[in-house]
Amino acid sequence: MSVGSAGRRARGLLYATPLLLAGWTGLAHAQAIPGQAPDDSFITGYAAAILAREFQLPNAAVVVDSGVVRVTAPLLDAREVPRLQQAIGTIPGVSHVMVVEAETQLIKEEGEGAEAPAVVAGEAAPTPEPVTPVPLASGAAATVDVQEPQILARSTLFDPLLADRRWPHFSASYQYYTNDPDVEHAGATSFGETFSLYRSEGLGGQWEIGFQAGVFAVFDLASDSADLINADYWVGIPFNYRRGNFSSTSRIYHQSSHLGDEYLLREEVDGENRVNVSYEAIDTILSYDINESWRVYGGGGYLFHREPAELEPWMTQAGVEWRGSELISDTLRPIAAADLQWREENEWNTDIALRAGFQIENSRLTSQTVQITAEYYNGRNPNGQFYERDLEYFGLGLHVYFD
Repeated sequence: MSVGSAGRRARGLLYATPLLLAGWTGLAHAQAIPGQAPDDSFITGYAAAILAREFQLPNAAVVVDSGVVRVTAPLLDAREVPRLQQAIGTIPGVSHVMVVEAETQLIKEEGEGAEAPAVVAGEAAPTPEPVTPVPLASGAAATVDVQEPQILARSTLFDPLLADRRWPHFSASYQYYTNDPDVEHAGATSFGETFSLYRSEGLGGQWEIGFQAGVFAVFDLASDSADLINADYWVGIPFNYRRGNFSSTSRIYHQSSHLGDEYLLREEVDGENRVNVSYEAIDTILSYDINESWRVYGGGGYLFHREPAELEPWMTQAGVEWRGSELISDTLRPIAAADLQWREENEWNTDIALRAGFQIENSRLTSQTVQITAEYYNGRNPNGQFYERDLEYFGLGLHVYFD
């Protein structure tokens, strides 16, 4: 841990301690009177503690009136608003959560209750100005004021493509290959992430420059030492944009593929005839959040600096994603996704990837999500050294996203 990080944590604890004590005091008071619903003072202390500890907002103002919570906070990333609302909404006695930016501009309302804008105690309640909705990643509408440029924002403007076989994230999966001559039981892993480097307002919305990198590896689980078969290395620079329900990413990236040493040592493999597959590429993907649950996207790209040189350059992509609007048991959200790709190299035949399962989340503690999914793929082999082969598999995967 760096000295700066340790200092920030120490300051966070210093700010949070009195607020945590207030929350615990309110909890003790509420528990001391069996059968009595938590009062507004208890909710105020509890909410203030959550804001300081989980969202690093020790200076946010909290006003509670008959279970209706109004939070006035500095400028927030719009994508943090639902997580903040859900965390405060779990406090016993809360019936409605309203988040308001400093300057009393309305961001988001949730639940049933009063509709008046939140104010800091002692101030008159002004009438909020009309605002323009800006959707969140999940599709839920929110509104944000003009923000100052941000370095290393906590989230990205373009959401991961859940079924894309080459979207950098952390994952591990078992795959049963139905038609591969070398592998039947495969283990696939990926290590990678996308980071926002610089974000600003512009072009009628928000834009950012980021960094994206990942490694995608496949192992033969039926071999004595779970031989490494193929590893693809991927690194790119995305330019992301978001306005309303619309978002996009335009990327320039490099991918190179390498055969595993154990695979090359197999007697039936002719290492002299292997192909060093590598290329640079540019692509653009457009995405639209139809509502809180549904998202569609599509785009295309072009490969250059190709090795082998005869590798055809053009490709297109489209997909759809669904996330359940309601949590099951407060932690599980059903999800499903389909990603379709067409490549000139594959004579424009369809590569289809499907995933469906559950997303585990706990917005009160972290923005990290874990997905457990059943998976199916049918198309051209996505593992670089075997790009000339077709592949079909069924699988079960675990995927982790930190945004």
